[in-house]
Order: sequence, then structure tokens, then C-alpha cells
Amino acid sequence: MVTGPATAGFSSALIIDDHPLFCDALAMTLPAVAGIGRVDTAVTLEAALTALSDGPLPDVIVLDLNLPDVSGLDGLVRLRNAVDGRPILVVSSMADHRMIGAAIRAGAAGFVPKHSQRDVFRAAFEALADGRQFVPDGVPLTGGTDAPASDQEDAVQRLSLLTRQQARILQLLCEGKLNKQIAFDLSIAETTVKAHVTAIMRKLGVQSRTQAVLLAREASFASVLQDDGGS
Repeated sequence: MVTGPATAGFSSALIIDDHPLFCDALAMTLPAVAGIGRVDTAVTLEAALTALSDGPLPDVIVLDLNLPDVSGLDGLVRLRNAVDGRPILVVSSMADHRMIGAAIRAGAAGFVPKHSQRDVFRAAFEALADGRQFVPDGVPLTGGTDAPASDQEDAVQRLSLLTRQQARILQLLCEGKLNKQIAFDLSIAETTVKAHVTAIMRKLGVQSRTQAVLLAREASFASVLQDDGGS
């Protein structure tokens, strides 16, 4: 935990990032640029979700999209559903305009590229504290934050309906594991796995495990960033 003088804006933050040097640097930066008095960190989405369920919610969450236990934007949506309306600021090196727009439409309150200067971070936190959305200068509205939701983002929204356990099981399905293997990995009965798989297919609106896996892959970063002829 890093402490610093609090302001009338945000007094606490949770940083979710698995890069230790950047995470430490950002934890030291937030008190200076945003007056945040308490900064906690987590290196995976699951660790963050556990911390959020165990203690008081922070005022703001800072999220790196590229985490070891997250595929695409579904982690952002799952996090959004766990923070009771607290703003989520995405800080990512994947700052393609389509990714920024997709992140905003998936529920992020703002987006800051990782290479940004301190003034950009300060402006982002000021905007969020005022209840405003923040995106970097130069992000076009057409094809950016105001573009219609794509098939990939529709897939993300469907994936957001899954519980944490169902999301774990779908991830294992994507790795090609059978029900018996999933049951062993998660220390649950195989019949429980089968029940979860049925629920997963129902929530995703698909008819088979293969379709569920394809939909999960549809929400991947590669799909969101796929070149569609724009720039």
C-alpha cells in the first residue's frame, strides 16, 4: 500500500497490473497526480475480484487489459459488474483507436495509454472525479467511442453474464480440456462441471461447447483489433 494526501476527488484506488515495475511506478504516481491516499495492487483479475469481495470497494480502479487470467475485454466487463458503479480507468499499451472505443463501450470510464505523461493521468483522474469520460486526444468519434457495438463486443457482453466459476470453466474449455479434467483442476464433481457447461451455453445463447469456445475467441484482443480496412 502507498499512502499520500487525499483530496475531494478519489481517496483510494486499486491497480490491477501484472508488470511489477509499472505497477509500482503508477502506485507512486497516483498520490502525486490525483491526491489518492490509499493505493492497493493486484496482479491478476481473480486476485482483484477476491480483494473487492473481501473488503471495502476503492473509489477508482485502474486496469491493465493484458492480464494472465483474462482473454480480451471480458475481464473488464466482469470487473465492471463487481465494482458497484466505481469508475474503471483502463491503462494499457494496446492503445489502438478500436481498442479504446471497444473498452469504453464495454464499460470503462476512461482510457490512458501506458506511455502517457503525468499530465494525461492527472487530466484523466480529474475527468473521472467530475463524472466525465476520458479518452486520449485524437481518438475519433467515428470508429472510436461512438461506433456501434461490433460482433466482438456483443460477445463480450454475453460473456459478462457468466459467474466467476463459469468463466473459469469456459477458459478451461478453450484450452481443450474435457469435463473430467476440468473437475480435477477445480476440485469439483464432474456432474457439477456438466451443469455449469449447460448454464454457460444457455447464457451465451449457443448450442454446443464448440460454439461457446468460438464465441469466447470472438471476444479476444485479436478480434477487436482485427483490421477492417480502417486506420
